[in-house]
Amino acid sequence: MSSSLVETVDVNAPVELSWALWSDVTKWPSFLSHVERVDPLDGRCFTWWLSLPGADKYFTAELTEVIEEERIAWKTVAGVHHAGVVTFHRLSDTTSRVTLQIEYDPQGFVEHLGALTNLDKALTNYDLGQFQRLAEELAAQ
Repeated sequence: MSSSLVETVDVNAPVELSWALWSDVTKWPSFLSHVERVDPLDGRCFTWWLSLPGADKYFTAELTEVIEEERIAWKTVAGVHHAGVVTFHRLSDTTSRVTLQIEYDPQGFVEHLGALTNLDKALTNYDLGQFQRLAEELAAQ
């Protein structure tokens, strides 16, 4: 059973700032609550270290598409099946919209339960809220 999420947040920060924050994979642990760390392997591949309820996981993903200030897409090449894309939309000179789409195969009881109860959606919304707060703090500086 594959699970799919699509969530969007509007950010009071220019698209350039939203892009810069998200495109730096080493910043992900500061706004993605389940990501412990991300280790870049080269310019296109990186390993994610996750801490999830009931399980710690890691997987290696590669960037499949990068269009500056517009789109970042990835898919796993080792570990769990996971793919995603985040898109950046300029709403004005000072605001942007960030949309995150994720496809994954839930593994084990906890992940299946999360997909069935929309806990995965709640976690994604929380993380986008954390991203929004961080980007807006940076924009205010």
